[in-house]
Amino acid sequence: MKWFADKGHAVLGVDRSAEAIHAAAAFGETVLADIENGPWPLMNGEQPRQFDAVIVTNYLWRPLFPVIVQSVAPGGLLIYETFSEGNETVGKPSRPDFLLRSAELLQACNPMRVIAFEEGFLENPPRFVQRLAAAQPDSRDVTGTSPMRYTL
Repeated sequence: MKWFADKGHAVLGVDRSAEAIHAAAAFGETVLADIENGPWPLMNGEQPRQFDAVIVTNYLWRPLFPVIVQSVAPGGLLIYETFSEGNETVGKPSRPDFLLRSAELLQACNPMRVIAFEEGFLENPPRFVQRLAAAQPDSRDVTGTSPMRYTL
């Protein structure tokens, strides 16, 4: 949050940790919520509140994939990075519930327009991840296509 706030962007952070929310409050709006066991806290009537950019790091709760995608405004950007299969060989998390299957982010973000996708091993610290940058189509996006880069 700090990096984006320092660049002049309005930011909002969600976490279930009161300590994390307290620390993040210096940079923008914060919401204390258990998004795995409670209702989605960012609603605009019947629909999820939408943002120009949604960034998710080191977090995986598969039931939230649809609401995360719906939270990206038309023309907005989703950046998502978290652990993937293989990470159990180098550390935590190691439970399959917390590790993406091969190309799972690509499937979860359909029909967004994928800008970049990476899947593989990173050395420092050692971990297996998937990374995705995708744009929510808007009325100006008539092709629905974009260059894609895959790293295995």
